[in-house]
Amino acid sequence: MNKPRLTQASAPLVREIAVVNEHGQPERISIPAERALTVYADKRELVTLMTLGAFPEHLVLGYLRNQRLLPSVADIESVTVDWEVGSAAVKTRSGIDQIEARTAQRVVTTGCGQGTVFGDLMDEVDQLVLPDTRITQAQLYAIVNTIRLLPSVYKTAGSVHGCALFGGFAQEGEHLLHFVEDVGRHNAIDTLAGWLWLQPDGAVPFDLVFYTTGRLTSEMLIKAAQMGVAIVISRSGITQMGHDIAQQLGLCAIGRAANRRFLCYSAPQRLAWEQLTAPTATVSHGV
Repeated sequence: MNKPRLTQASAPLVREIAVVNEHGQPERISIPAERALTVYADKRELVTLMTLGAFPEHLVLGYLRNQRLLPSVADIESVTVDWEVGSAAVKTRSGIDQIEARTAQRVVTTGCGQGTVFGDLMDEVDQLVLPDTRITQAQLYAIVNTIRLLPSVYKTAGSVHGCALFGGFAQEGEHLLHFVEDVGRHNAIDTLAGWLWLQPDGAVPFDLVFYTTGRLTSEMLIKAAQMGVAIVISRSGITQMGHDIAQQLGLCAIGRAANRRFLCYSAPQRLAWEQLTAPTATVSHGV
């Protein structure tokens, strides 16, 4: 596979500012360092993404993949991110087929940062076939606990979403493959998709599970399914369209997952239910 040339233009994720607390006393705190990144494909402006900029090149790749603008990462020659001008220049090998028609209709999606998708997002849902991924209830709890213990921007500064990919469940494990935070959950999942696009065949387990701190919307579930993910876990809830998509795909959508509590909204057959004694609940302020 011909991988694109990528810059390594990560940016500071937090910024320290002065505030005044409820007692009228000055404090210094950290806040997420949100910034604009305008994406150009072969010198044509596509979109401006509001992002932390942790992995901007992966974000751009994942955006192109999830918008189905290019069939393969090998079609991309390079991605060059320049934070001085806030731009990401994508150079393709043969251009993007029918780019004007394919980007004519845009839909502003729900959520913080307001993602933008092109209007045919739903058109290919019927063509998605998910693997036969299954996990145990103990593995579900281990995923939630792994996220809780991770160092994160959220613990330092709040106001961001986190997304993660896990795999290796067939080998009785729950291995964290990659974790990303951004101001919008759609950016975080796009960044994971970009990272996944770059991995060689066979390098990533087939039994992927996706975790997000954000709501399970139709956009998030479709993007997860496009990555070959059959089980999605969230500490938040699900929307009606998200539920419809999950039911249609046979995707196991699990929400309200915290400590040892959760709700399985769809495809419960993908979860091996166990008679586990729930410990006394503890309050977590983690991711």
